[in-house]
Amino acid sequence: MSMPVISMPCNPITMCQAVTNLIESIALEETALSHILNAEGEKLQKAIAMECISVAALLEVNESVVNMVAAVSSLEGALKEKLEFISNNLYYPSRDGECCR
Repeated sequence: MSMPVISMPCNPITMCQAVTNLIESIALEETALSHILNAEGEKLQKAIAMECISVAALLEVNESVVNMVAAVSSLEGALKEKLEFISNNLYYPSRDGECCR
């Protein structure tokens, strides 16, 4: 897999656009995490619905789900910190609805 390439825009990015991009990236990460949690729920439901699954196998699936939920929870904390940083340090709404700094 090759390294991602970030191209420089022709015009400089404004503070408002930078804040918007940061908030949008957080929202996209939240969406991805919600898909992961949904998949983990479906995995657990399928394991429970299986007729010939042992208790040990069911406990393994449960442990896997618990570990993933813990990892997602940790990532949620990081996203919360990013959003708090933006709101405390970068974003000041103006009276006309535009963001400014």
